[in-house]
Amino acid sequence: MAKKLEKTNAARLLDRAKIAYELVPYTVDENDLSAIKVAASLGQPIERVYKTLVLKGDRNGHFVCIIQGDKEVNLKAAAKVSGNKSAEMIPMKELLPTTGYIRGGCTPIGMKKRFPTFIDATCTAFDYIYISAGVRGLQLKIDPKPLIEFVDAVVAELV
Repeated sequence: MAKKLEKTNAARLLDRAKIAYELVPYTVDENDLSAIKVAASLGQPIERVYKTLVLKGDRNGHFVCIIQGDKEVNLKAAAKVSGNKSAEMIPMKELLPTTGYIRGGCTPIGMKKRFPTFIDATCTAFDYIYISAGVRGLQLKIDPKPLIEFVDAVVAELV
């Protein structure tokens, strides 16, 4: 009998909003938490596996960028779209206290606070993408359209 997957806070929030998704487990490699490794473990193309990054702008504070797992966020583009002059990734030690999530398990759903959220325009080409379910070892397979609406994300060019 298959082990029942433990629902994460992100999954419960999606349930409450009646948004369809699938919980997809994968094997965690503590030495490589990259989205590229996650995609390989899922047997999915990297273009469909998105990572959630938290940045801090010089004017408007923290904001979230969701981009394809093998890409780097363009800091100038992220700053501009978020209404900042400049932006940088927050230090790793600030991730958990700021969002409630750890590296490799950060999701835009259910952070401690609602931050302005931006998702790369590439997601609109897919009927589903993968994002973290809020813990290492579990991804959400979800249609990007209801995700965008649920986290109130702005679709933008971020890479």
